[in-house]
Amino acid sequence: MAMAGELESSLSPGNLAARLPSGGWRSARLIIFVEMAEHFAYSGISSNLITYMTGPLGQSTAAAAANVNAWSGTVSFLPLLGGFIADSYLGCFRTILIASSLYILGLGLLSFSSMLHSHSEDQNLLQVTLFFCSLYLIAIGIGGFKPCIKVFGADQFDGNDLKEAQTKSSFFNWLLFGNCISVTITRLVSSYIQEDLSWSLGFGVKKNPFARIGRVFVEAVKNRRNPDLDIYNPSETLLLHQQNSKQFRFLNRAAFSCDLVEIEEAKAVLRLVPIWMTSLVYAIVYAQSPTFFTKQGATMDRSISLELLVPAATLQCFISLTIVIFIPIYDRLFVPIARSFTQNPSGISILQRIGTRIFIYILAMVVAALVETKRLQTAQDDVTILMSVWWLVPQYVLYGVADVFTMVGLQEFFYDQVPSELRSIGMALNLSIFGIGSFLSSLMISVIDKVTSHSGQTSWFDNDLNQAHLDYFYWLLACLTSIGLTSYLWFAKSYVYNRPNNF
Repeated sequence: MAMAGELESSLSPGNLAARLPSGGWRSARLIIFVEMAEHFAYSGISSNLITYMTGPLGQSTAAAAANVNAWSGTVSFLPLLGGFIADSYLGCFRTILIASSLYILGLGLLSFSSMLHSHSEDQNLLQVTLFFCSLYLIAIGIGGFKPCIKVFGADQFDGNDLKEAQTKSSFFNWLLFGNCISVTITRLVSSYIQEDLSWSLGFGVKKNPFARIGRVFVEAVKNRRNPDLDIYNPSETLLLHQQNSKQFRFLNRAAFSCDLVEIEEAKAVLRLVPIWMTSLVYAIVYAQSPTFFTKQGATMDRSISLELLVPAATLQCFISLTIVIFIPIYDRLFVPIARSFTQNPSGISILQRIGTRIFIYILAMVVAALVETKRLQTAQDDVTILMSVWWLVPQYVLYGVADVFTMVGLQEFFYDQVPSELRSIGMALNLSIFGIGSFLSSLMISVIDKVTSHSGQTSWFDNDLNQAHLDYFYWLLACLTSIGLTSYLWFAKSYVYNRPNNF
């Protein structure tokens, strides 16, 4: 009991370590600028990748969309490995340095591959091989960089101090704001450079916590024949600030050989699984904006003047512009008003924000399906449609509004709800949602393309989009996302937060 008393005393606000002039916003601002630079590079590649694959590389629309989704999935999935390495071996700072070096090397090789001109089949094979090797080297670099840089930034604020805890929430908001500034500039500038000037120039611009948690599950299985134990003791769960330890009581059987903190860590991780799984459906929807939305835009009237055409990939900047406009409104107006009603430091709970995004994504898919139906009604084979490309703007704007609610919400959720030693993995779990979503999107496209083109029928993803049926695909996604929202609400309602101020 004396040890527990000392632990409680050491964790109380009156016994915090002396605050140094470093950390806080002084360091966080620099980290935001570093993240902006990375987003500038990443967006320059991802936003127009499908155009490059169907253009200079000569791939079909379905194959290019599947390849883009596979790469995007890898980019979002590899942070799980990067987070594991950072949390278990290298730490955030060294992981960031190594990953950044690989990232820069991949960018250089990618730029070089796009300068190669194919005059024979062997040269084309070399270009394609170097191109994909470069892409996946970049993915490895991103896998180490992305989960660690956000944790490194959030760790500049003291979560035990109420004022700094609120500031940390603002950090995630302004991190997203900075990222969207970078993305907007990139999509306005690099898409034009890549399509109209040069693709090469456009591309160039402690103890292992897993062992502890794993041991809890192993010991719980080994002791499965023993009766459940009631081991809840508030004084011993201070590190997790857990309100309720009655969930997953089967893990209490591990108490014969594991201490309570280890069991609570395992429960905290297990609680994330249903939320993670039900978030995958809208991640499939998220994967559509840099692929089929862009291909739709390429078939429509993109002229601003007689000589100036808007690159189709540039329309993606409306997502970022919406976020840039909406984040200050959300952070400075919506949150204080909501806080006055809910008494929640973040205005509304993290899970409420995530649920709002899923609902907005359903609306986005309905709008996209209706716009595509209208586009097909005015379409002719392989001819640019007189329908203006600006008809696509509403679905991009809805994506942006949805991202304000959830991009920050997911980052906070997976940072705040995991044990402190697993925060890099927490951020990686956040990114892996979009990785798995991209893989599932790629799988769906491949299966639907094969099924709908059977017996000589026209595929939903025919190379001539004027003969395809993307509207059917969007309606399918709207239905799947509605089912996903229903499942999400069921799990979110029973979720128990690790920290009381999240209600």
